Amino acid sequence: MYQGQSKRRGFNYPIPTEVEVPYKSPQPPSNPVVRGLPLHYAASLISSFSIVQDLLWRNGGFAVLRGLEELADVECRYDPAVVPTIGGDDDDDDAPSTKLTDASSLRKPGPSAGERTYYSVLDFHEAYKTGKLTPSAVVEALLPLVRRDVETPTKHSTAFVQTRVDLVRKAAEESTRRYSEGRSLGVLDGVPVGVKDEVDVKGYKTCCGSTVDLKSELDETSWCVSKWEEEGAIVLGKMNMHELGMGTTNNNSNYGTPLNPHNENYYTGGSSGGSAYAVSSGLIPIALGGDGGGSIRIPSSYCGIYGLKPSHGRVSIRPKACATNSTTVYGPLASNMVDLEVAYRVMSRPDPDHPISSLFPTLGPPDQPRPKLLGIYQAWFDRADGAVQSACQTTLDHLVSTHGYTIVPIRIPLIHEGQTAHTLTILSEGVAACPDAAGLTADNKILLSVGAKTPATDFLLAQKLRNLLMQHLAYLFAQHPGLVIVTPTTPNPGCHIAGGKSDLRHGVNDGNMAIRSMEFVWLANFAGLPAISVPVGYVRPVVGDGRIPVGLMGMAEWGMEDQLIELGYECEAWLNGNGKDIKGGRRRPENWVDVLKVAGGTKA
Repeated sequence: MYQGQSKRRGFNYPIPTEVEVPYKSPQPPSNPVVRGLPLHYAASLISSFSIVQDLLWRNGGFAVLRGLEELADVECRYDPAVVPTIGGDDDDDDAPSTKLTDASSLRKPGPSAGERTYYSVLDFHEAYKTGKLTPSAVVEALLPLVRRDVETPTKHSTAFVQTRVDLVRKAAEESTRRYSEGRSLGVLDGVPVGVKDEVDVKGYKTCCGSTVDLKSELDETSWCVSKWEEEGAIVLGKMNMHELGMGTTNNNSNYGTPLNPHNENYYTGGSSGGSAYAVSSGLIPIALGGDGGGSIRIPSSYCGIYGLKPSHGRVSIRPKACATNSTTVYGPLASNMVDLEVAYRVMSRPDPDHPISSLFPTLGPPDQPRPKLLGIYQAWFDRADGAVQSACQTTLDHLVSTHGYTIVPIRIPLIHEGQTAHTLTILSEGVAACPDAAGLTADNKILLSVGAKTPATDFLLAQKLRNLLMQHLAYLFAQHPGLVIVTPTTPNPGCHIAGGKSDLRHGVNDGNMAIRSMEFVWLANFAGLPAISVPVGYVRPVVGDGRIPVGLMGMAEWGMEDQLIELGYECEAWLNGNGKDIKGGRRRPENWVDVLKVAGGTKA
């Protein structure tokens, strides 16, 4: 065991400690899969009988942390927030965020054929600046597509749970006036965005995908959304999500389930599925998502877009309280890397009244060369399906041969036990936030009633393992400064709707698929690392015609989002530029909406 001091230390930084534990493959999960009408009867039974809940808890493998000798002398760690640097020359809290939204300071998306181009914020800004379009024209083109409160809603409206037409039009009129008077606020001015129904927006309900309004008593917009609005962004509505964020498919029988734009036989992924759908289908270039166990990155991967999970605590949603505070963060999903970067830099401005966000420096684009090291834990990486591995490996080969990256073999201890510890933690937080499951979907009645059986001792063991993992990660970052740990975003190429329309109507409880889809993403949540998902290829579907996107994920040291953003730009150029073995380069889904064309008065 190695223990030492990191050269980069700051608030809450873990003590770098190497932990060597031989890799051991996990037992395949054997959770019963229940779908359709039987799910409702099962939910009633399970939520009523403690003995059944205990049986399912043990069958889920949640007792695996008991007896782990490695945890004997490890302290519990409840908060994964780490701020590597405090103050310094890069700290500029008084800098206006408009410099982050100046078109001249942003990079344009890489070369891409016209039929594959996703509009960026730069395209909206240019159309407004030249007078070709106005923000009002754009929202009037979008409102008939996204409104649920009309006689014949379109399929796109399923991605939205609420749209305040009056607020949307008012914001668009104000933006249109600014452009006409030559005083645009920057590239976000007049750009339509979506906000996951987990964060507060003044004038909107916050139901978290449920039928109950869970909004804070203060009718105020959460800090990170208000930063977008201050730059002129127009909130088009609140986005559909997996109820309470407790799932990875976005199956939601309360509001309907948005289908994957690339292939409607597949889920969008969740829990930020409405956000991912709206971006992937071209309705908006940016949406806000929440990520407690991959809920930004999984739908980004499934839908072929870009998603960033920031360092824990960096983005504030105050005054809204986060129900799963030790695992969940908030960040952007976007059409292109330039959209992801500008959305992130604006929404992550430090909140002076938030205990963690206030400690982070305000940073602009990096101006220093960075190390280019990609860490791969091969035994973990190899658990992905063959087609997913192939797409990711091809991209890694390109990064090494063209962009000067070096592959560094790494090991991470107790990786599968760590996933169980993360699941125990977020389930316990969810139960504490929602002790009464009445009124929830059948899937969540089962999930929360089983999660409620977690003993305090097992919860504490999970926090010990969190600390052990964070210390080992700190060791890796000390040994390899600039390291980015890479894996596929998900081991599976999308998630097929196995039960068809019945699953969409009645729901499904499939813990095995949830565990599988979270195979790689959980670590960044549990340890507080920033992580990015970028599309790197497409694979054949189980059913249907549309190919399914594959995502590559990078995880960096705490506070090192800039490394991930640069990696994202390099991967974007690879995909857009017809990289070898990516037939046709980046793909737009068949139902992609040419919003600027529709707004111009021409039918798409």
